[in-house]
Amino acid sequence: MLDLRFVVENKDKVEAALAKRAGGKAWLGMVAQIIDLDKQRRDGLQKVETLKARRNSASQEIAKLKKEKGDATAIMDEMKLVSQQIKEGDEAVEKIQADLQRLMYEVPNMPDASVPAGKDAADNQIVKTWGEPKKFSFTPKTHDEIGEKLGLMDFKKAGEVTGARFVFMKGRAAKLERALINFMLDTHTGRGYEEMIPPLMVNRNALIGTGQLPKFEEDVFHIEKFGYFLIPTAEVPLTNYHREEILDEKVLTKKYCAYTPCFRSEAGSYGKDTKGLKRQHQFNKIELVKFATPQTSFAEHEALLADSAHILELLEIPYRVALLCGGDMGFGSAKTYDIEVWCPGANTYMEISSCSNFTDYQARRASIRYRDANGKVQFAHTLNSSGVAVGRALIAILENYQTADGDFEVPTVLKKYL
Repeated sequence: MLDLRFVVENKDKVEAALAKRAGGKAWLGMVAQIIDLDKQRRDGLQKVETLKARRNSASQEIAKLKKEKGDATAIMDEMKLVSQQIKEGDEAVEKIQADLQRLMYEVPNMPDASVPAGKDAADNQIVKTWGEPKKFSFTPKTHDEIGEKLGLMDFKKAGEVTGARFVFMKGRAAKLERALINFMLDTHTGRGYEEMIPPLMVNRNALIGTGQLPKFEEDVFHIEKFGYFLIPTAEVPLTNYHREEILDEKVLTKKYCAYTPCFRSEAGSYGKDTKGLKRQHQFNKIELVKFATPQTSFAEHEALLADSAHILELLEIPYRVALLCGGDMGFGSAKTYDIEVWCPGANTYMEISSCSNFTDYQARRASIRYRDANGKVQFAHTLNSSGVAVGRALIAILENYQTADGDFEVPTVLKKYL
């Protein structure tokens, strides 16, 4: 979440930054509410403190009167009223604080100054392209056409066993997905990331910490009996690994990677990308997470982008990088790059990785701090990226490495894993 003091003291700057986002007017109204509630909270606290000071002085007066055999009845009656006013004042401040906290959780991060203005994906800026799309001597097929023809994907049986947007991966496709997972993990650990196997279920506080809750509760699967949630991405457990900790600046930057299945309800996306593997309720992903200082986080963001893109370069799959505009950026991010791979069967680019710097937004929610060289405790900056989405990498391989006979080849870098 944002720094409350910064919001109160820099209203115009905060509103100008949030105006870049989709629904900017709504955020401006919430900023005004936050400032008003903070004033009410401070006024209420001051009133209660004044009453408590009166109660303390009255206690001394009563003690003195009793010692001198005087009549303290009037003051004691007054204190009954004061005590009731303190109780009511504390309750009012507590309610204001709860409303203020709720609003702070619901306001998104401020886009960095380098983020372009814009309403949606059409306003994103392409900042890099890599590789030349292959020219085929035949009309290329989509990944699901290839997979179903070769008997490697069974959406029908998965629908019978579970429901829509699930799949049985079979034979060579299953083996290829496993190879991709091992290849990506080996590549990232070779570049300095520490591998983790995190829990696939987390509690509510963990999702609040990374910003999925309370605003996006409909997007996650909730196991109500236990109060747990299936992870939408390994970002959640990895980021919360240092929850409520104070790290030493000397250990930063910390770099983690993890393979996990991911689970998303895809609320609001019905009718969109429903064919094939692109938008499943369950999918595999390699996640990269970093913890950095404010001074290094934007340089680490560029390095994080390069680490994710390196996977596609090794796979020799053409891609491009888009700098997202304010209107298309995720809720908690201050700056995001999307990596999009070329899919010749679909004749379009497809997002395969989202690489974000959250600055101190998640760290404030999860209380992730570090002690600097001067002994001062500060909030860390958190970053994450898909390194990359495994199922989408498989889509890109099937479409870019397909052959005229309806089969497909395997990227050279994967052959040792197969």
